[in-house]
Amino acid sequence: MQKMYSKTSRLEHVKKNMVPKEETIKFLLDYSKALSVIDYNKLKFEALLN
Repeated sequence: MQKMYSKTSRLEHVKKNMVPKEETIKFLLDYSKALSVIDYNKLKFEALLN
């Protein structure tokens, strides 16, 4: 058990290994630019403007 907790934390390990691809970032940014949320009374409508 002691060896298990003396290593680097899991969060540091995850940060090193989980780097998104450039394509993924571009896709998410393009999607967020195209998404439009319309509030009407108490309703919300989502429209994808592509």
